[in-house]
Amino acid sequence: MGEGLGDALIKPITIYLDTHIVLWMAQGELGRISSETVSLMENADLRVSPIVLLELQYLFEIGRTELQSRAIMLKVESELNIRVCNFPFALTANCAVDENWTRDPFDRIIVAHAKANGLSILVPADEEIAEHYPRTVC
Repeated sequence: MGEGLGDALIKPITIYLDTHIVLWMAQGELGRISSETVSLMENADLRVSPIVLLELQYLFEIGRTELQSRAIMLKVESELNIRVCNFPFALTANCAVDENWTRDPFDRIIVAHAKANGLSILVPADEEIAEHYPRTVC
């Protein structure tokens, strides 16, 4: 192998982001995220579960954010390369059935999505998620 070729074959880690993390990033509030987590995210493949789109829209509809979900996602996709994961929802939903530690359907699916897709790392804003999903980075 030529020099540097091995580095090109290394796949970056996938990190899933909780809804509030995406919102903070869209608003430029990186100071709300630990510097260690921000450093880890710099070289990662950043993803969100599709349910994040729905929760962002819900937050808009109840007046907790000024931008609709599509506008937020366009911003973070173009500026921060955060993408919506296309992992099959049926597999995610099957995994979510076992996430009985919460009644919050958004948190349940966000955790299940990260878990179902190879036990990926998850960056939550919610401490309860961190208590129940061991592969979190806060």
